[in-house]
Amino acid sequence: MITLPEAFEQEMKQLLGEEEYEAYRKTFDEAVHRGLRVNNGKISTEEFLRRTDIPLKKVPWIPNGFYYDEESCNPAKDADYYAGLYYLQEPSAMTPASRLPIEPDDRVLDLCAAPGGKSTQAAARLGGEGLLVSNEIHPARAKILSQNIERMGIRNAVVTNEDSGRLTKYFPAFFDGIIVDAPCSGEGMFRKDETAVTEWSPENVRRCAGRQQEILENAAMMLKPGGRLVYSTCTFAPEEDEQAIGRFLEAHPEFALEETPDYPGLSHGVPAWGAGVTDGIEKTVRIWPHRTEGEGHYAALLRKTGEPESVKRKYPASMKDKKLLAVYEDFCKEIFIEPKKWTADSTMTMFGDQLYRTPEEMVDFKGLRVLRPGLQMGEFKKNRFEPSHALALALHPSEVKQNVNLSADAPETAAYLRGETIQLSEEDAGKGWCLVSVDGYSLGWGKKSGGTLKN
Repeated sequence: MITLPEAFEQEMKQLLGEEEYEAYRKTFDEAVHRGLRVNNGKISTEEFLRRTDIPLKKVPWIPNGFYYDEESCNPAKDADYYAGLYYLQEPSAMTPASRLPIEPDDRVLDLCAAPGGKSTQAAARLGGEGLLVSNEIHPARAKILSQNIERMGIRNAVVTNEDSGRLTKYFPAFFDGIIVDAPCSGEGMFRKDETAVTEWSPENVRRCAGRQQEILENAAMMLKPGGRLVYSTCTFAPEEDEQAIGRFLEAHPEFALEETPDYPGLSHGVPAWGAGVTDGIEKTVRIWPHRTEGEGHYAALLRKTGEPESVKRKYPASMKDKKLLAVYEDFCKEIFIEPKKWTADSTMTMFGDQLYRTPEEMVDFKGLRVLRPGLQMGEFKKNRFEPSHALALALHPSEVKQNVNLSADAPETAAYLRGETIQLSEEDAGKGWCLVSVDGYSLGWGKKSGGTLKN
């Protein structure tokens, strides 16, 4: 069993009482719960369950969330994983983004987004419309975030690598919804991550609480009146949970807590553990690992009162090179059934030799550290255009002229995922770029050359 810091144990005994603390302590002898969330941006939950052979059990409070047993399967090696049909995510971590009301044309910010679970969850509910800005301050983690945005086939996301304070200058009163999954002391992850145990201290809890208030302040500036903000942590410490919300409400009377759906096994925030404004703290959500099948988590949904105002904004600079545009347009005519849907317009952005389709709702991002300014379309190479893997994963086979559809259990699928050239049937033989899919969902690009498919 993991050895816990004595000061942490004493704090938990005060929160839970001696008897319930023992029930919590016994969870360290149990296996960690593994979760899988269906990507409803690509596939319905019902259709996914019909096609998968992964043994799954429902997460009661998440409509598209499931538990799986890592001893009986490895979902990260399944073809559907590479097709972006699901995201592997700890069950409790699915909670915050599920509590944020999202409409398809909304502008949503995930402020502390890596590795991407909450961003991809929000993106699925946007359904390719509106705007998602996914931000992560740590460069290495921001790259992982960008990779997961790509794998899930998200068309309308911009990935930034910024401090939350710098973002306020670009997005004042801009977003309809904001997710703040704040950096925290990680107490709820002790069973899953022993590093979090070794890094814990009362001083670190206080440091995290201070940083969380700063992030919340910046988030408040970027939220529209009438918009909603989800605040969450993976810790039990009241300083980072009830007290963080109470102090924020004390400083921001324009915000109010809102109810979220109640489910068996989920607990409420405790007003007695709060500071500042404690009225309504019982509307917040706590997840305890000894009360439900998940790690420790806390979440609060807040609404900013008032009426939205029209805010002027600058738009991103559009691509002007007519020669490159013509090359790209020729590619679109070759590939797409409806090329006009994809041909260049004011949302096209060049990053070096890379062409991106920036969401129309995005502001001018000159000066921001941007890793992914929208959907990566591809790269210009001399007098030709080469499509990106991100574009392939964002497409459905019905949108392209040529598609090679493989069966999940076919040897050709495994060969394709290994990067190998595969042989084509007479029916699939041809020439040029084609989408490669697995049972109707895209995996990537291939290039037909007679009877072979170059990977």
